[in-house]
Amino acid sequence: MLSSEAEKVKKLIEKAIEDHEITQTEYEKILAAVNADMVVDAQEKMLLAQLNELIETGVVKRVPG
Repeated sequence: MLSSEAEKVKKLIEKAIEDHEITQTEYEKILAAVNADMVVDAQEKMLLAQLNELIETGVVKRVPG
């Protein structure tokens, strides 16, 4: 089960995956959600790692905005 913060991060990341792109604003929202409680837990780290891997492999593209 994900923490409430991790669940928010997951939803934001799922939107980026669905769109196959992520804007700078969306990326910043994800980082803000991760840091909202001042603790980056293991679930949040895993989700961020997955997102970064998708960006690095080109599955999700960074776009302006």
